[in-house]
Amino acid sequence: MTKLVALQVGDSLEEIRLRPVSRLDLIKYAGASGDYNPIHTIDEEAKKAGLPGIIAHGMWTMGNLAKLFTPYVEQGFIQDYSVRFQGMVFLGDVITLHATLTEKKDNQLRFRVSATNQNGNEVIQGEVVFSLYEKISIP
Repeated sequence: MTKLVALQVGDSLEEIRLRPVSRLDLIKYAGASGDYNPIHTIDEEAKKAGLPGIIAHGMWTMGNLAKLFTPYVEQGFIQDYSVRFQGMVFLGDVITLHATLTEKKDNQLRFRVSATNQNGNEVIQGEVVFSLYEKISIP
């Protein structure tokens, strides 16, 4: 596994491609998050709202984006995380998650993160500040 401390500005983490978004994914997320807005689970309600069909919760996509850092939990933690929602995610979309190192300063690594759909359209963009655990010397 890559040691994050070894990354150089411009290096990217390994992309993650999610399986196609399913209705069950969104129903489960609604239950876990308490966001029962019917545009996320009921076709007719989404259409009444002017949408072509149900859309994923923005926070569902944001939460998945954090998976890029799961393999590095032993090296540090996400200290700050901010995103801007750029587009909608629909049933059947295949989302690919990306992270590129933009800055290294002391034990903090700043990444540009994004999620794109199968057409290459960005649906989320943002930034993650990942703090590396400081090494403690034990005498």
